[in-house]
Parts: sequence; C-alpha cells; structure tokens
Amino acid sequence: MKAKRVFLGLLALLGGLGGAEGLGDPMGGLERGAEVLLRLFTEEVREEAFAPGFLAQVPAAQVAAIVAQLKANLGELKGVQPLDPERYLLELERGYVPARISLDREGRIAGLFFEPPIAKLGSLEEALEAFRALPGQVGLWVERDGKPVLALEEDTPLAVASAFKLLVLAALREEVEAGRRAWDEVVRLEEAWKSLPSGLLQSWPEGSPLTLHTLAALMISLSDNTATDALIALLGRERLEALSPRNRPFLTTREAFGLAARGNRDLLAAFRDGDLEAKRQALEALRARGLPSVTDLPLDPGDWPPGADWRFTPRELCRWMAKVADLPLMGINPGVAAFGWDQVAYKGGSRPGVLSLVHSLSRGDNRYCVAFVWNGEEVDELKAFTLYGGLLDLLP
Repeated sequence: MKAKRVFLGLLALLGGLGGAEGLGDPMGGLERGAEVLLRLFTEEVREEAFAPGFLAQVPAAQVAAIVAQLKANLGELKGVQPLDPERYLLELERGYVPARISLDREGRIAGLFFEPPIAKLGSLEEALEAFRALPGQVGLWVERDGKPVLALEEDTPLAVASAFKLLVLAALREEVEAGRRAWDEVVRLEEAWKSLPSGLLQSWPEGSPLTLHTLAALMISLSDNTATDALIALLGRERLEALSPRNRPFLTTREAFGLAARGNRDLLAAFRDGDLEAKRQALEALRARGLPSVTDLPLDPGDWPPGADWRFTPRELCRWMAKVADLPLMGINPGVAAFGWDQVAYKGGSRPGVLSLVHSLSRGDNRYCVAFVWNGEEVDELKAFTLYGGLLDLLP
C-alpha cells in the first residue's frame, strides 16, 4: 500500500535515474564507465557531466545528494570494479553499491542507477549485533533448509505492512490446488475493491476482466493494493482470519487506509478499543464513508495508528513464504537480494514507522528464508537495506 510518500509496498531505494539517451555505453566501454563513476564519487558533481536528456528528468543536485548520502553511510570510495558491460561494483569504506551507468557519445552520463547498498559485515554474529543495535522494535529470522541460523525476537508479533500479502497468496494457492479456483479464472474489477496506491488497478475502469493469476502477480510484484483487496473479497475475510486469528478482523488495504485517515479517528478509536463485534461494526461504518484521500493520510511515523496494520512474527513470515516461494510470480520483483542466487522469491512492505523484508533464496543445495521487520519512529530505509544486503551477502 503506497500513497504519496506512504508505502506498504517496498520503496524504491534510490530509484533509477535515466535520460532520453537511454542505457548502453556507445563510447569507451568498461574503463570509461568506471572512470566516470570514480569522478562522481571523488569530485564535485557538475551539470556538464550529464547529458541534456538526463538533466531534463533529474537535476545534478539530486544526484549529488544521493552520492553524499551514500558516502555518509558507507564512507569514501575505495575503488570501482566492472561486473559486466553495464554494471559496476563501487567499493566504499564500509560497504558496496552495485551501479549501472551509460554514457552518450560525448562521454556524458545518459543513464545512472544505484542498486541497494551492501554493508561490509565480518560475520553473522556481527550482523546480528548490528540488527540488535537498531532503535525501536526489531525482529529477524534466518533459516537454512528449515533450521535456524539467526534469530532476534523471532516470535514477537510486529506490524509488517504489505508483507501480509504472503498469507493472501498462500490462501489463494490452497484454493487453486483444491480445485475451487483456477489461476486463469476471470473476474471483473469492482469499484468496491479499489484502494489507494501502490499499484495500477486503482486507475483501471470498473468491469475490467482480470485473471486470478494477474491479480496475484500484481499483488506481489507491485504490491498492488486494489489487486490485494480483490483477492481478499474473493477468498472471504473469514478464510484469512482462520489462517491468522491474531489479525481479526482481517483488514483490507482500503480499510487500513481508512483507519489511518485523519478524518476517521472516531472510528479508529471504536476499532482499537472495542471487542471483535465492535471492530466489525467500525469497519462497516468506515465503508460508508468511502475511500479517503491521499492527503488525509499521516506521513509522520508517530501519527500512523498501530491498529491500522497486520501483525506477524518473523518466523511466521518465513512459514507463509515457504508456501508460495516456488511460484514463478514470486520472482518478478527480487527486492534487495544480491546477485548470485539461483532462485529468489521476495515480498516486502513499508509505511511510516514500519519496514518488512522477506526473501526465500536458493544457491546450490542450500535454501534460505530471511525475514526482517523493523517498527518505530526511527525506521531508516537506507540503513535497513544496507544492513540487510550485508546480511544476505554473508549467506554461503
């Protein structure tokens, strides 16, 4: 779920920066790209270093701010290593940043993309201590072939934002395998299913035909909230509540946005303080008020009500991931997984004060699940992604 700066789907960490000239390196090859990246991190960022088409989309000052943020977190640049014709690995004092760059025929930057940073960590024990040092509530569970590798508050329920969609997908798969549904079953988009971004379907016309597989793929790869609410409606709230009794009533993303909206604090109080029946009545009243505006949502982590979310433990997230990890749609968006894995399945979530990252990863005969959840007013996504990437890099 994402609205303006409010996300329950994973944030794009640094984003893709690209100009009209596109990617590719028509002059100079690997050495030229490495040289330009080296200057970008060791000299003042100047407008003349970028192609006009690039600057039309991204000002040089924005690139300078990103570079400064990376250096502030990871230290000074130590070297640039080519990985393939379009990809490089920047080594900084305390971590690595995979990057893509392309140049125009004058050697100016036409395309630039920074992938999630990777912290330099000496051992799994060092990684665990780094997670433990984060402020707020932090949960971590790492297992290899079903056996524990690292654990930190692994059985503590925490708000997980869009990572709850793993359970929705698992329930859908059970229905398909039982013969009650089919991946190619077609449904028509209903207005009542429409939620706020992230996603695409909130802008599609009512009645648009969609297969269940399309809904599932959009729910996982783009964290499409309307696709999610469609599947919750089709599966039935009671079905999901039976799988996760802690999350009763099982919220739709539309309801979570409604509870968080500033104009609905009366219903939020009734939902938060009431018994199960009172909570259901509050949601019924909420539906009558319609979908809130993006501008009605809080941006400060301290203002987002804790009841407007789904709570799972890190160990539970891995259990639900295990039920769906082999579905091809789970690999459409690999998240912040480092390169070099044979198979990647991913779902994450974020909103103010909440970040969750869940991966199933395989290399050779080893299969891992990693689930990381961070709740609190000091959630720092760049720090989280950097530390999480360093942890994944340690897994053999």
